[in-house]
Amino acid sequence: MAGRVVTAEQDTGKLENEVSSAIRWSAVNSLLQRLAAVGISVLLARLIAPEQFGVFAVALVVLNIVLSVSELGVSAALVRHNGPVEEMAPTVTTLSLASGTLLALICFLGAPWFSGAMDAPEATGVIQLMSVALVIAGATAVPGAMMQRNFRQDHKFYADTAAFVVGTAVAVVLAIMGFGAWSLAWQRIAQNLSAAVIMFWLTDDRFRPGWNSARAKELLAFGLPLAGSSLLIFGVMNVDYIVVGALLGTVPLGFYLLAFNLASWPVAAFSAPVRSVSLAAFSKVREDPDLFQRSFGRALGLLALVTVPACVLLAALAEPLVRVVYGERWAPAAAALALLVLLGAVRVALELGYDFLASAGRSRAILVIHLVWLGALVPLLALGAHLDGIRGVAAAHVVVAVLVITPAYLITFKPYGVRAGALGARLLRPFLGGVLMVAVVIAVRNVVDSQLLQILLGGVLSCLAYALVVFPMRHEIIAVLRKRAGA
Repeated sequence: MAGRVVTAEQDTGKLENEVSSAIRWSAVNSLLQRLAAVGISVLLARLIAPEQFGVFAVALVVLNIVLSVSELGVSAALVRHNGPVEEMAPTVTTLSLASGTLLALICFLGAPWFSGAMDAPEATGVIQLMSVALVIAGATAVPGAMMQRNFRQDHKFYADTAAFVVGTAVAVVLAIMGFGAWSLAWQRIAQNLSAAVIMFWLTDDRFRPGWNSARAKELLAFGLPLAGSSLLIFGVMNVDYIVVGALLGTVPLGFYLLAFNLASWPVAAFSAPVRSVSLAAFSKVREDPDLFQRSFGRALGLLALVTVPACVLLAALAEPLVRVVYGERWAPAAAALALLVLLGAVRVALELGYDFLASAGRSRAILVIHLVWLGALVPLLALGAHLDGIRGVAAAHVVVAVLVITPAYLITFKPYGVRAGALGARLLRPFLGGVLMVAVVIAVRNVVDSQLLQILLGGVLSCLAYALVVFPMRHEIIAVLRKRAGA
């Protein structure tokens, strides 16, 4: 018995080291990619006319909608599968390639209709070119899943870096030559091809297309609801733009878009690196019910520890941040920013919950939750826009996420021993620290007139106050860092 306990502890320690290493690589990758993307976007904005960016944006919307369901969710089944993958992977390869190719054909043939419906007929050729990305996505579904399954985010970093270098070179050269929106389209294809080459090169396990009817049925039963959920998530995160544009006009839409993009930074900075490993990590421990539920609580607590201060600073300093960084003319965006940051904080927790349920095989429950989300959101967004403009739209987003979707997730968690009280205990200190941060920022803003000083002084003092509140959690953080050091 003792030997088994030691072995279990060793296995758990090995898993934690692998997860920690993967998160580090993913965090570095996410940060560098975002910083580099900002620089390149500035350069390309000087080389390409604004209307050409609009043409590309139309094509990108179409591509993103189709990409959300391109591989039918079957790669996630491969990530969460704890047994040998030899029987499953060839069928996943076949399904991913077939769906990607079929959807690419639909995009190619339907491009004139898509572009006409969005009042941008000049986007037809760009959409047709970018449909090639669907075939590439289908071909790389299994290598990408194997990297995620094996926690090889270092390999993902190499693939993304190669994609960035090659794609940037292609875009800049073509933009200088005057290719406009086609420069951006070819950049996307060059990025996908470069990443695909590196992924295949670094992945030891290669699987040719194959077919197993029983496996295919199992994969589709799990994957199709996830694919539907992905499409619904796209709707949830984009329907507000449609509502604001239709009911309030293009100027408020510009303010709202800026606020939403700013509010999404905590999600991108903290949620994305964790999500790159959370599905695989939860799947590895789901056979141990106690460890399974504890792993979610611990992950949520540590994620909240870093997410809360970032969200509080964005929300409490929304007005001076927007005025100082973007200028006085963008000040109306601050009205929606504070509420959208709260939505961003809730999204971080909900996305972790998504991966927890997916690892447990609850893809249909995830689909139902997102159906409810979109159904409840649309009328409330319209009501919010009517009552209070973009701030009302942001408030509607928060109300649905907090009062409808969070309880839905908690209800779905119950069979796995995850309780609201236990999660609340994990989140208590970060929450109290966040409340104190708000109080400190308000005090600073009442005393200091300079908006720049409000940002600097309020940021420093509130972070110190937060650190004092969460200081008792240092033992858990030190334990994680020690495991990393021993990796």
